[in-house]
Amino acid sequence: MRRIEWLFDWTVLVLMFGRELAKSVHDVVLNVIRPDRVSASAIVEVPLNVKSDLGIALLANMVTLTPGTTTLHISEDKSRLYAHVMNYSDSVVEDIKQGFEHQILKVLR
Repeated sequence: MRRIEWLFDWTVLVLMFGRELAKSVHDVVLNVIRPDRVSASAIVEVPLNVKSDLGIALLANMVTLTPGTTTLHISEDKSRLYAHVMNYSDSVVEDIKQGFEHQILKVLR
């Protein structure tokens, strides 16, 4: 039974990444073809609940592979991730935590 849950959790993570990838590609394309569109970029600090090197690497790479975002740094104590986001909103940190990080924690439990 545990193996089925694990496979399901990985499937959810891959589908979640695919959805975010498609959404981000759409946003980046709109910014390119419509330069008048206002988008505020920012560097954000994401407090991490994931502690394993594998989990941190997975999260950092998923953030970087999503168009419009780039992981810049992981703090020395591995408690924070810093990322540049092209389309900043107040919810971006919570979106990362409740989306990718939450699902990564489920996959790696």
